Amino acid sequence: MIAEDPEHGYGAVVTASGRVSVAREYSPAVSEVPFNTVQLSRLDEALTLSARSTGLGFSVYLGDLGEDTRSRAEELHASSGENAASAVLLAVSPGQRKVEIVTGAESTRRLPDRACNLAVMSMVASFKEGDLVGGLVSGLRMLSDQAGTAKN
Repeated sequence: MIAEDPEHGYGAVVTASGRVSVAREYSPAVSEVPFNTVQLSRLDEALTLSARSTGLGFSVYLGDLGEDTRSRAEELHASSGENAASAVLLAVSPGQRKVEIVTGAESTRRLPDRACNLAVMSMVASFKEGDLVGGLVSGLRMLSDQAGTAKN
C-alpha cells in the first residue's frame, strides 16, 4: 500500500521497497528574452555588419525607458564610456510606444537628424505590423547606409 509520506510532503510516497518517490509538477522555464534564437541571430548579424561597415558602435536597448524617455536613452548611450562619441543607440520601448536614437559626437556628423527620423519611421511601420526584429534590422540597415563606410 502506498500512502503520502508526511516527511516529504504532498506528491511524495515511500514505496513498498522503501524508496521515496516524489512527483513534481513540470513547468517549463519562461524565457524573458522576447526573441527566439533565429531572431537573435538576425539582430546580431545586423549589428555586426552595421558596426563593421561604418566603424560606428551600434547597440539596441529594448525595454521600458521610464517617464523621460530621451533622458534615459541618453544615459544608456553615455554608459558606452569612451566609445560614446562613435556610438549609436537605438532605444525602443514597445510598451510606451517610444523609439529614441542617440548618437555621439562623431556619429552625429555622419547621421543627421533627417536620417535618424527616416529610420524611426521605417522601424515604426514594421513595429505596427508586429515585426519587432524586422523593424530593428531595417533601422540598422538604413542608419548604416546613411553613415557610409568606415574611414581608414
